[in-house]
Amino acid sequence: MNPASVGIVAPQRAQFTEPLTLACGRVLEDYELVYETYGQLNARHSNAVLVCHALSGHHHAAGYHSAEDRKPGWWDECIGPGKPIDTNHFFVVSLNNLGGCHGSTGPVTLNPETGQPWGPDFPSLRVRDWVHSQARLADYLGIECWAAVIGGSLGGMQAMRWALLYPQRLRHCVVIASAMRLSAQNIAFNEIARQAIQSDPGYAGGHYLAHNTLPAQGLALARMVGHITYLSDGAMANKFGRDLRSGSLELGGEEGAEFQVQSYLRYQGSQFSGSFDANTYILMTRALDYFDLAREFGDDPVAAFREARCSFLVLSFSTDWRFSPRRSREIVDALIAADRPVTYAEIEADEGHDAFLMPIPRYLQLFGAYMQRVRENR
Repeated sequence: MNPASVGIVAPQRAQFTEPLTLACGRVLEDYELVYETYGQLNARHSNAVLVCHALSGHHHAAGYHSAEDRKPGWWDECIGPGKPIDTNHFFVVSLNNLGGCHGSTGPVTLNPETGQPWGPDFPSLRVRDWVHSQARLADYLGIECWAAVIGGSLGGMQAMRWALLYPQRLRHCVVIASAMRLSAQNIAFNEIARQAIQSDPGYAGGHYLAHNTLPAQGLALARMVGHITYLSDGAMANKFGRDLRSGSLELGGEEGAEFQVQSYLRYQGSQFSGSFDANTYILMTRALDYFDLAREFGDDPVAAFREARCSFLVLSFSTDWRFSPRRSREIVDALIAADRPVTYAEIEADEGHDAFLMPIPRYLQLFGAYMQRVRENR
């Protein structure tokens, strides 16, 4: 096993019986959250870090589930001994959010009132609902205050919401490739993805599990649409160019020609449709669409951030057009105007939005340097 890995890890479950009132007004009488932990909680419980996942993420952020496992957790590049989130020093908690499809209570779990999967009847969620449930997980683990709450993309939105809802319960907020609210273009991409799923005959109005069908094609198309927006034009050009997988573009041969990028996207779509739930995808993209950090503060982000008491790190990537550096600078400008401590960097990277998942040296260096400050409690 790689010495820089957290090694073999196992998911854990937390059962909550205290009712949770959601932003939509509905109540979950009880629910479960699946989570993993890496590193050791110190005697003062002061070294805990919460990792919030993005749209298609889950609890398995680092390490391996068995000795035969060849694919580590989704953020293994950043979590582990000697890595930016150094498990020699931090106790890291990563969970599958409420409404997820990897073990936490959500559309694929049973509705206690019917004995059938919740499906499309699962309550709609907002980012604040995830934060409230995460706060209960912190209570369950005996963590009064996080050393840091960290997230990329949709995870960054959760981290910011933490800073406003529970200002005394985190010392640092790390926001990577995120925004205070989605642009109209981003909302449009999410709607196209949802329409692809919902127009698949296998969707069955969202009751596909009861009908023993799956909207596999629709979910694959949704993933393909999302995937191309997470990459930059340069990243796609470097990875694929106009290389052919098969066939020829010689005169008369176009019908049989297939580009490498076509094959790649179909593979990504197929893999995703076999591992992710369609209703969860719809639920989470809507939560993403509805997120607006400053809505309840008269659309004034400065007023919103005056609620915060923590320090911030904000990172963006030069070729990320889904969550562009301009959106991160909006966060930074509001934090400065609100007189909140903030460190900001825009990182030159060719990988687009997916850069926050990649082992980009400058990114890891900056992230690691800030987390060193978190360790020193500065």
